[in-house]
Amino acid sequence: MSSRRQLRLGAFMRPVSIHTGAWRYPGAFPDANFNFAHYKRFIQTLERGRFDAFFMADHLALLNMPVEALKRSHTVSSFDPLTLLPALAAVTEHIGLIATASTTYNEPYHIARKFASLDHISGGRAGWNLVTTSNPDAAKNFGHDEHMPHGERYQRAREFFDVVTGLWDGWADDALIRDAGSGIYFDPDRVHVLDHKGPEFSVRGPLNVARPVQGWPVIVQAGASEAGRQIAAETAEAVFASQATLAEGKAFYADIKGRMARLGRDPDHLKILPGAFVVVGDTVAEARAKRAHLDSLVHYDSAIASLSIALGTDASRFDPDSPLPPIPDTNQSKSGRERTIALAEREGLTVRQLAQRLGGYGGLAMVGTPATIADEMEQWLVEGGSDGFNVMFPWLPGGLDDFVDQVVPELQRRGIFRREYEGRTLRENLGLPRPKSRFFPAG
Repeated sequence: MSSRRQLRLGAFMRPVSIHTGAWRYPGAFPDANFNFAHYKRFIQTLERGRFDAFFMADHLALLNMPVEALKRSHTVSSFDPLTLLPALAAVTEHIGLIATASTTYNEPYHIARKFASLDHISGGRAGWNLVTTSNPDAAKNFGHDEHMPHGERYQRAREFFDVVTGLWDGWADDALIRDAGSGIYFDPDRVHVLDHKGPEFSVRGPLNVARPVQGWPVIVQAGASEAGRQIAAETAEAVFASQATLAEGKAFYADIKGRMARLGRDPDHLKILPGAFVVVGDTVAEARAKRAHLDSLVHYDSAIASLSIALGTDASRFDPDSPLPPIPDTNQSKSGRERTIALAEREGLTVRQLAQRLGGYGGLAMVGTPATIADEMEQWLVEGGSDGFNVMFPWLPGGLDDFVDQVVPELQRRGIFRREYEGRTLRENLGLPRPKSRFFPAG
């Protein structure tokens, strides 16, 4: 293994590709969301490419968007992650398995039990993406009329984390004796009753699943707000970030790592992985043509709604095939509006092209040859913008195959990505320490 810093690569499956037009692209699998054989193929390709993890995003309600857009979205529904990932664990050996689970619409005991089980089933490859749920429509699916306020959701999440990890720590590593001669299966003195009583939760414990193989499944966070950044600095071991430029990425990276240092945490014990939408071509022009065709598959009604939201004004009145006209100031997010206007100017996009870009995917994109994509990834790594990327594929299986067969070998040739997995657990492959039990620190 090279002595140079190593990229960490996750695959962001939401539930397959985040791009709205992905299911319509020539050669794509339109039924991939509900086809286990396709998922099996995808994750085995990722494992062949030595990816750190397969990350399954999740939603607890239909996406809150206009019906015209909703009916065209392939991300509207998918398998439950904690049903799918144990099945994928059985057909893989090395790749990590990260699932989203909400702290707002679950109980800590449920989450502790499910992720401990996944960690055992997979031999130590589980990760928990801790989210508070942003979609207010989810509340109505769980007996609530209103979504919990942002600050209260994060207050609940912080205590939720303490309870879940306390339950995982409640079994010593050597609690299961399994001595057939004496007839003693486990040592009750090596199991701790949590007896947690706090503002949000009252949980006695102990968990009825032995301590996870990794001690704890890897803790993942994705919040970008002040509260989200703080809980990430306090608790996370990987952060799925959303910065669209290297300058933004470097500022976010420095902020989170700086907070960790001030809290007494080793900054190397958290990996920051921005989402990167990657389109590969034999030439840059070919890759851009693929992206343009993909964007063209986003229906205009859906696309113009996304553009109107980004600009804070009704974009449906604009000429779709002309450049973006001057946009007046509104109460809409200034940064979001400015990014959108800058994108149109930088790439010379018409209103239609800009709308379809935002309606498909408007974040960080690396569109080019294996060499130019590797150049960009290496720059982010070397200049302190990230520890790697959460890769999003433009369509599947083709976009995934292109990345694994063409970009991964280029990264390996440069000595910044593994040729073989370093260990058997997700923690070992990410270079993260195994947490000690707070109740049985010696084992």
